[in-house]
Amino acid sequence: MPKVIVVGAGLGGLAAAIRLAAQGHTVHIFEAASSAGGKAGEVTIDGVSVDTGPSVLTMPEVLSELLAIGGWRLDEQLELLEPEPAFRYLYPNGACLDMFPKLEQSIDSVQSVLGSDAKAEFVAFLKYAKTIWDLSTPQFIFGPAPTWTKMIQMGVQKLGVIHKVDPLRSMQKAISKQIKNKELQWLFWRYATYNGSDVRVAPATLNCIAHVELALGGYGIKGGIRALIDCLVRLAKHLGVQMHFDSPVQQLLINGRQVCGVRVGARSHQCDVVVANADAAHVSKDLLPIKQSRFVRPPEPVSMSGWTGIFKGHHSSGIKRVAHTVLFPEDYESEFRDIFDGNKPPQEPTVYLCAQTQCHQREGWRDAEAVFTMINCPPEPINGTSKVDTWDSVKETVIGRLRQSGLMGATDPLLWTRTPTELAQQFPGSRGASYGASSNTKSAAFTRPANRINKLPGLYLASGSAHPGGGMPLAMLSGKAASEAVIHDYSA
Repeated sequence: MPKVIVVGAGLGGLAAAIRLAAQGHTVHIFEAASSAGGKAGEVTIDGVSVDTGPSVLTMPEVLSELLAIGGWRLDEQLELLEPEPAFRYLYPNGACLDMFPKLEQSIDSVQSVLGSDAKAEFVAFLKYAKTIWDLSTPQFIFGPAPTWTKMIQMGVQKLGVIHKVDPLRSMQKAISKQIKNKELQWLFWRYATYNGSDVRVAPATLNCIAHVELALGGYGIKGGIRALIDCLVRLAKHLGVQMHFDSPVQQLLINGRQVCGVRVGARSHQCDVVVANADAAHVSKDLLPIKQSRFVRPPEPVSMSGWTGIFKGHHSSGIKRVAHTVLFPEDYESEFRDIFDGNKPPQEPTVYLCAQTQCHQREGWRDAEAVFTMINCPPEPINGTSKVDTWDSVKETVIGRLRQSGLMGATDPLLWTRTPTELAQQFPGSRGASYGASSNTKSAAFTRPANRINKLPGLYLASGSAHPGGGMPLAMLSGKAASEAVIHDYSA
């Protein structure tokens, strides 16, 4: 069996390694960090561990199918949680709208807070979002990377299907056409940010994200997202994957037009297959020799980045937090203008909170709980970095908004932060983008790098910057697509 080296132990890399090891391949993972997880990271502060990346698990069937590769059951390895309420949306007019694990509860909440007309709009829009999801996923998520040729080959009889997927309108236009209630509009606008895109131009096809979270469900994990990573590491080792931490890959080795290994420090490691669980731009600009770099084309434009922080929410403050809270500004559209038109952090950002105890049953400090916070920001400039005082100003803005809204006590300290600049440094080539490419063009799904690099035999991509995109389930599916391509190519 061909020997495989996986570059990176993020979700895509772990998923690919597990699948290939289960097929009998010898698999080594080389990871630059001291632990697995990639952007699904963790930090320990004063003895308390807190997730620093994704906070919601959607599409758990993807994880379940991955664990089944090794004969494991999801319900025996991890406990999925459905906190009630799941999300709380706070609006500048004082409205407080809760979303629940069960769609029926969310529908009742909409009616109670926004009225019967808003309820009708909510139900109808989710039906529309479900139609998009059902029709688009075979071509754009669960299948191989889509191409224009394949779409044309679908034939005239499929034109009606394409129309129902709604690729020609923007998310914002499609939402405004179907929903008149401002609070509901903003709720659905929010889903553009789930892959770091601009609601004003991203294709309305992405409105299916609302169906995924609101109808299919978003879950916490007992012990945090770190418990998921630890589970996959255990499975990988169980299947014989050999993991090497603190081992950054400096270069991919090429013999003619064939990838034949990697260089880690002063040592070369030979292999038949390399699966790169790294940003496509890092593979192209840093890992490949200049002559071959053109064969991996990094996706553009890249997605939003984010400023993140963790603060200690003292119990004595009396603040009752839910698993997830979204605090909207006075003018939500101005956030998209600032980020995408002005290339600057929002002047008045939407602030997101994840209370780790309510969401993941993670233990906090004796007198306080850990609260993760995030605002969306533009990625780092192509050349250079943002000014340091930019992030000092952002920190003060976030603290001010949280305290003014009563979500952060006057004595609650901010203990940890990570800026887009620091995120870019931690993940080379990413520019701090949270989700790889944005979907700010109608052709975005067709320009994302495929999982097999045809012009460099032996090289495969499995990451949020490759097909099918960013986010935990999609990263795992990227690993699946890459591993299936390897198995197909070397099955003879």
